[in-house]
Amino acid sequence: MLRSALLSAARSPMLRSAAEHSALARPVVDRFVAGTDLDRALTVARELAVDRLVSVDHLGENTEDRAQAEAATEAYLALLDRLGTEGLADRVEVSIKLSALGQALPGEGAGLATDNAARICARAEAVGTTVTVDMEDHTTTDSTLETVRALRRDWPGTGAVLQAYLRRTEADCAALAGPGSRVRLCKGAYDEPATVAFRERAEVDESYRRCLGVLMRGQGYPMVATHDPALIDHAGTLAAQTGRLPDGFEFQMLYGVRPEAQRELAAAGHRVRVYLPYGSAWFPYFMRRLGERPANVMFFLRSVTSRH
Repeated sequence: MLRSALLSAARSPMLRSAAEHSALARPVVDRFVAGTDLDRALTVARELAVDRLVSVDHLGENTEDRAQAEAATEAYLALLDRLGTEGLADRVEVSIKLSALGQALPGEGAGLATDNAARICARAEAVGTTVTVDMEDHTTTDSTLETVRALRRDWPGTGAVLQAYLRRTEADCAALAGPGSRVRLCKGAYDEPATVAFRERAEVDESYRRCLGVLMRGQGYPMVATHDPALIDHAGTLAAQTGRLPDGFEFQMLYGVRPEAQRELAAAGHRVRVYLPYGSAWFPYFMRRLGERPANVMFFLRSVTSRH
């Protein structure tokens, strides 16, 4: 119930506006978000890139008009130019949300988002890095995967994201486990109905194991997005069983979540990539992080009450 309430709050324009303009929230949000501007994000990315890889996300989703979609696209182009000029492109990629690029606009949305994503992929290739297309709620899964397939015709290294809590994902993993395919497997962070998603934690974990097995046995490049120690250990076991070397897959974790575990995995010789969000439109992302783990809610409450 708490998770559903938090994810419902994430969709509230009134709460979002109040939170994103609140000075009180900023110190708490900074745990999970690398500031509101590009300079700060690049500073953090440079620090992380000493021993890890990075995927930068310019926060924003559910754009309501072409102008917003164009602004989001331009923000990514500027980010990519800076990655190139500052010598970070070999260790830092970008993650994009198609809803930020216009996917939900009536009529033209899917095509507009694909066109904007293509501009971003072209710029990424020019500076020497890659793009991963984030997955959002289940109503966009087919459209998002169609865009990924279109982008891969010109940029085969474009990453896809699949969510283990969806009942369809094991089949999607099999379809995307071909040579060269980069797939990030996460549990999922949206409030989905039981008709399309597993709702119990044990079911989600078991689905994650099945899906990861498909990817590890495939010919692509699995990106293991989890903070769960048991699933991290399971990934290592699967890698050994399938003969994958350390450069044949990577772990991915969120900025601000289990940073010591990130450093330990990297020190042990694993590829570790940190998902690094930045920007002023942080509220929906932050609420999903609170919804994922009760410990995050307690951290938030302690941080707020300690300031009084």
